[in-house]
Amino acid sequence: MQSDNKFLRRINSALKSIWNFLYSFRKIILIWVAIAIFVTVAIALGLDRKAVAFLVIVIGLLSQAFIGLLNIIALIPIVGPIIAKVLALPFYWLLNSLGYFVSVVAIKKGYKKEVLNYRVLTVVFLVGLLVGFVLGKII
Repeated sequence: MQSDNKFLRRINSALKSIWNFLYSFRKIILIWVAIAIFVTVAIALGLDRKAVAFLVIVIGLLSQAFIGLLNIIALIPIVGPIIAKVLALPFYWLLNSLGYFVSVVAIKKGYKKEVLNYRVLTVVFLVGLLVGFVLGKII
């Protein structure tokens, strides 16, 4: 009987923790659910993907959905705060934006296949930078 009581208290405590998490981040979760539904419906209706992406960026910036998602990522034990720090680094954003500007120039000059290879390498580099930073902080 004693072990059943402990088990029920643990379940009750876990459910309270989950409820507190959902209640604390209810606005961000609702915004991301709305964004996901919007994107799904827009693509199903055949709307222009660039317009959909632009609207998602505008909605995300105005509603601070990206900051909220970064806050949720930061809640992951040990690696979460490190990942949040890396994603917030201006150097990381500068590298990614520089890659986009170089891509635009290269596409206009006719280097489409090379741009695809370059963008894949850039994404791999940025992910490697993220993983390396996390491992460096942990070790």
